[in-house]
Amino acid sequence: MAACLALGAAAAEISGVTVRQRWPWSPLVDIDYVLTNVTQPMDIAVTARNGVNPVALPDHSLAGDRFGVSEDGAHRIVWDPTVTDCTNQGVLAQFNVTLTPTAVPLYMIVDLTQEAGADGQIEYVYEEDLTNGLWGAWVRNPVTNALGEAIVESVVWTGVTTNEIYKTDKLVLRRVPAGPYTMGGQGVTAYAMNLTKGMYAGVFEVTQKQWNLVMGTTGGTDAQAKHTVSYDDIRGATNSTPAIDWPATVYTVASGSFMDKLRDKTGLTDFDLPTEAQWEYVCRAKTATVFNDGNAAAKYDGTEENNNGNTNGFLNALGWYKFNDPTPPTAAQPVGGKLPNAWGLYDTHGNVWEWCLDWYGTPVSGSDPKGTVSGSGRVRRGGSWNNPASYCRSAYRSSSTPSNRYNSFGFRLVRTLP
Repeated sequence: MAACLALGAAAAEISGVTVRQRWPWSPLVDIDYVLTNVTQPMDIAVTARNGVNPVALPDHSLAGDRFGVSEDGAHRIVWDPTVTDCTNQGVLAQFNVTLTPTAVPLYMIVDLTQEAGADGQIEYVYEEDLTNGLWGAWVRNPVTNALGEAIVESVVWTGVTTNEIYKTDKLVLRRVPAGPYTMGGQGVTAYAMNLTKGMYAGVFEVTQKQWNLVMGTTGGTDAQAKHTVSYDDIRGATNSTPAIDWPATVYTVASGSFMDKLRDKTGLTDFDLPTEAQWEYVCRAKTATVFNDGNAAAKYDGTEENNNGNTNGFLNALGWYKFNDPTPPTAAQPVGGKLPNAWGLYDTHGNVWEWCLDWYGTPVSGSDPKGTVSGSGRVRRGGSWNNPASYCRSAYRSSSTPSNRYNSFGFRLVRTLP
């Protein structure tokens, strides 16, 4: 097997590319390369051909050093041909790859009006283009974490809220880096967590129009957060055949479920709900305060700006909840109407409860936890339009039977990077 080399427009360079299959002991293919002149994290784009004919390498078939590579030196990408159509194509006698270092995007946009592989179906927003005004309004470092007065380094695309297309016809996701954080606190047990994989997290909760485009349904208010949706509707039921039972069946979803149809429609087979650890990580966005605005003055215990957990002046700016001032909501609201967190995510406090993958139980600390192995309820987070302020704080945990549908239940999407 041969490999060819390409240099990206960035300063980083790739050399020493080799491609070797582990056969006969394994079908996996090792793609080794050397990266030099790295001045910022880089993504590595992989394109492949058999001779001159393109070979599709979907994201889920590739693992290893592809995303956010930040160090000079030797690296490896591993391709698994058994999860692609390549196993039905016979021997790829002239297989070759091109590796290209690219800047890490801030946002990914997926057009739900197009089918997988269509031209322009997926777009990326890069920081340089955003700060040069090519995508509308933006802000830099909008949040200071009051615990230590540390600036949360970030660039946020605020213009995403001014065009309804990004809440209806298109999905917008923010690139979130891997990292450690403390889950909990503020009146509940704290747990040390470490997410070793970056992800793309939905900027908005999934809306009614986005649901309709994926499921082929009609009705509802287009930009309103999708509500009255169960965990089983999204992924499939534990008592189905075959059973859909995170974490036992990992990322498997039921045929005909929202996640199944979304993966087929977009060609992105890693779309899913977040784990509970991922959810709190993206909600906090490097803050450790009651809410993700970084303001240490916000309380959860009935003191200052908080009337026995019902109202909170800080939360009024961040999320829709039962006692919003001046006008309490009476239903799920259109997404993006409040302030974003430091990573540009909206409505992580209030509006609709957001389902997580995990069974509800004692949190499991450590690296990339998947929660308890069984239970009777699935985790939901963030509070809703029908809950008091105390239910909407970053650390608050709740659960529900996975088949339940209420007008305060919704969800947010993530794509966990390999």
